[in-house]
Amino acid sequence: MNAASLTGMTALSIGKDIKLTSAEELEATLRHIGATRYHSLHPFHRLLHGGKLNKGQVQAWALNRYYYQSTIPIKDAVVISRFRDRATRLEWRHRIEDHDGDVGSEGGIERWLKLTEGLGLDTAYVESTEGILPATRFAVEAYVHYCREKSPLEAIASSLTELFAPNLHEERISGMLEHYDFVNPDIMSYFKRRLAQAPRDAGFALDYVKAHATTPEQRAQVCNALIFKTNVLWVQLDALQHAYVEGNIPPGAFVPKAT
Repeated sequence: MNAASLTGMTALSIGKDIKLTSAEELEATLRHIGATRYHSLHPFHRLLHGGKLNKGQVQAWALNRYYYQSTIPIKDAVVISRFRDRATRLEWRHRIEDHDGDVGSEGGIERWLKLTEGLGLDTAYVESTEGILPATRFAVEAYVHYCREKSPLEAIASSLTELFAPNLHEERISGMLEHYDFVNPDIMSYFKRRLAQAPRDAGFALDYVKAHATTPEQRAQVCNALIFKTNVLWVQLDALQHAYVEGNIPPGAFVPKAT
């Protein structure tokens, strides 16, 4: 399977003419999807990591992204509920703990709130999600709905964007620390922790789909699930670009203070 044979992909699927006949072809196609559709390629991320945004625009990104981050454990609880297999539930359960934390231990949501607080946002306002963009809410809720309504295989496959996250986290850490004087290493702790967590989670999910997608139809479902998830991530950045770079903030959404 090579890139030339994947030209029939659409915004929704890999196309009806692509037949993946092995686990190796499945993995190659998944990696092609990530290389061409992951949100690291979005213009907003280039602005964010390149120091081209002002503090208010960075606040808007962190505020909206909080809704996604705080919903991930809810999504993962939905995924767990899809499985009668105890071993799969046990493996997936640590993802909830990674984000929610545990008694006496900090989780990803707390680390994200450390970021928003460090950027000058009121924590109660962030947690209320009252100021997020409508498109952010719709995209995140669509992700939860997808994991609830699609097959368990597709629910797991939709998490495979984590294959491509470590490079993005490294770029974000270095770029934001270099370019913004209001960013320091302490408030970037979420991304540092995910450098270890994401490869572990992605490795399990990739092995799972390669083992359980045994027909061309199932392999297509896996690839289409990843395409769906890249769309969920991409459209959130589209909304941020439209609202906070192009200046089209919808009524009631967060408005940065003038700088």
